[in-house]
Amino acid sequence: MVTRSRVTIRDVAARAGVSRQTISRVVNGSERVSTATAERVRAAILELGYQPNAIARFMARGHTETLVCLAPNLTDYTFASVIDGAEAAVRARGYYLMSSSAPDPATFASLVGELIGGGHAEGLLVINPFVDERYTHLPADVPVVLIGVCAPGNPASSVSLDDPTAGRMAMAHLLSLGHRRIATITGPLAENCAQERLGAYREMMAAHGAAVADNWVVEGNWSADAGYRALEEILAGATPPTAIFAQNDQMAVGVLRAARERQIAVPEQLSVIGIDDIPLATHFEPPLTTVHQDFAAIGRTAAQLLTQALADPLAPPEHVRLAARLMVRNSTAAVEMSQGIRVG
Repeated sequence: MVTRSRVTIRDVAARAGVSRQTISRVVNGSERVSTATAERVRAAILELGYQPNAIARFMARGHTETLVCLAPNLTDYTFASVIDGAEAAVRARGYYLMSSSAPDPATFASLVGELIGGGHAEGLLVINPFVDERYTHLPADVPVVLIGVCAPGNPASSVSLDDPTAGRMAMAHLLSLGHRRIATITGPLAENCAQERLGAYREMMAAHGAAVADNWVVEGNWSADAGYRALEEILAGATPPTAIFAQNDQMAVGVLRAARERQIAVPEQLSVIGIDDIPLATHFEPPLTTVHQDFAAIGRTAAQLLTQALADPLAPPEHVRLAARLMVRNSTAAVEMSQGIRVG
């Protein structure tokens, strides 16, 4: 007796008394097999519990039903959440999603060549916050959806957070509490979202007649360590801020730790706000005021755009910006309640 977990196309062919090619034709719906033979093959498949390889079956039909998602890495919470949302959406539409890490343009180009150029996938999602050389390696013969940034003039569809509005939302909250001495810790300024959030910061400060000290804008790299180090630079000037807008939650938690070590009370002496609303934001001390973005929704929207492009290759590209939402917690307070940071 054939063990079900090890059933191969050879086993089915032997049981049905036909060639492996005939088995493939029946599995792939070919009309080149007689009704009697097809019924005999299907009976053998049922009896043995044979499960054809899905990828091979789709490729035999001329398409793979497989999509690819390339990200800078697969461990970052934001990237993993986007992929999770995208995978659920493509599976609901009958596709498979392969994900791979492309930390640099050279790896990206190689993976595009292997997975797309090799005909193993029909569409590409690119999670990439940078406008870099990756965009010179995008395939021209399959639909592409960019997640995070769209290079100027690129014909691909894109999905991202509405970063200017998210930045304004964070700043409006601090300004509504009476803060005018506000510093910011940016993400890498090579990234569009960091530039847009910084632009929102400068715009809102100018609109409220608030001057920006030279050391109040510090470039970080999205990590908690960057936020931790940035507080020292921000406090090096003669006039300390009463609030800090960290462009993501990880840098914000670095600020919280640095403030705690310096015995700076948050929010009594310093208000802190972030962006992302990661699951741990409510568990920080104090719980972090932040701007929520729905990473899974970004993935789902990107997957929807990609499957739409597969269904209608001539449709014009779409650029979708998802709304943010302010989450007020305990790391921000009115400036009237603040004792300020004592220097020296």
